[in-house]
Amino acid sequence: MATHSHPHAETGDEHHVGHQQHGIGGSAPPHVHGSGPRGGAHGGHSDHDKHAAHSVEMFRQKFWGTLLLSIPTVVWSPMIQHWFGYQAPGGPVVSRWIPALFGSLVFAYGGWVFIKGAFDELAARRPGMMTLIALAISVAFFFSLAVTFGFPGMDLWWELATLVTIMVLGHWIEMRSISQAQGALKELAKLLPDMAFKVVGDQIQEVPAADLREGDLVLIRPGAGIPADAVVRDGSSDVNESMITGESRPVSKERDAPVIAGTVNGSGSLRVEVTRTGANTALAGIMRLVSEAQTSRSRAQALADRAAFALTVIAVMAAVLTFVGWSLAGEQPAFVIERVVTVLVIACPHAWGWQSRLLSRSRQHSARAMVCWCATAADSRRRATSMSSSSTRPARSPAASSASSR
Repeated sequence: MATHSHPHAETGDEHHVGHQQHGIGGSAPPHVHGSGPRGGAHGGHSDHDKHAAHSVEMFRQKFWGTLLLSIPTVVWSPMIQHWFGYQAPGGPVVSRWIPALFGSLVFAYGGWVFIKGAFDELAARRPGMMTLIALAISVAFFFSLAVTFGFPGMDLWWELATLVTIMVLGHWIEMRSISQAQGALKELAKLLPDMAFKVVGDQIQEVPAADLREGDLVLIRPGAGIPADAVVRDGSSDVNESMITGESRPVSKERDAPVIAGTVNGSGSLRVEVTRTGANTALAGIMRLVSEAQTSRSRAQALADRAAFALTVIAVMAAVLTFVGWSLAGEQPAFVIERVVTVLVIACPHAWGWQSRLLSRSRQHSARAMVCWCATAADSRRRATSMSSSSTRPARSPAASSASSR
């Protein structure tokens, strides 16, 4: 499915608003202290622009809306009634207009996003998935509308309603996958503490981590997160770097040893000199790589785009051949048009499904990898913080324990 910023990226926690000032907050790439702003997490990438106005919530609402509207469309459909041997309330007259009414609502409410996407693709001269879907549902809608008002043939209202509902469901699932991938960036941002203890002369000042500058001396207390890349100037401790490097064992840090922003100090106290902040830290670099991986076009995506264009042409050519073949066979115009419509309604979604499987597999694998890695990093940080807090908690004397029990 077409996934790709997505304004559907949710805003970060208020608790981590300082990270945005740090250049690595929320889901935006870390560019505060470097290059100019980027247009969202996917700015400048045409493969993702087609979803610039899409969101998980939008497709969730559209799915449930189209599903509810599709129910009367299907229930009052003459073909469904014939298949299952029942008579819907109202008789043939109601069965003619109820599917038309609710099918039109499904087309307008759930199908418009695909129509708009098709116009955008055609304007960019890159017909793809949206064009395939829009062609199928538009042909089904206008043909069914003509049949309802007297054109010979069998309407496709229930086929149109179920087709739009399935397509909206597919895009909702895709948007959820994209949102999870973008949430991976937020998990990375949460590795940084909001505040830091800056050493100024003989005093220790608590300042926002975003205000730290190169050369500042910072006190890292036991169990605290390291707010910036730095070098140890005083003290010794073991630092848990598993959330950054993957190393499960704490790394011993002595004087002149480097420490990485986002890692967690152990049981000792450290005084470190800041060497890199904001977008220059190792953590910011990791986030940059994750963001670029999300927005870059893989070989599978390029192949899928070429396949979408080819399949659009094939679907249209199949309809043209159907029209020419039945016309030469001497069939009536109503018969010929009905066959042409059937070919388009069937061929376009099936072609779209073939193309989207190739594209979605690539995106799902990358999204799952980022989500799993960031979830592991967050879990490592929680464990490290918990263990450090436990190790630094003063032990209670037997007398105190006895007193508290009494």
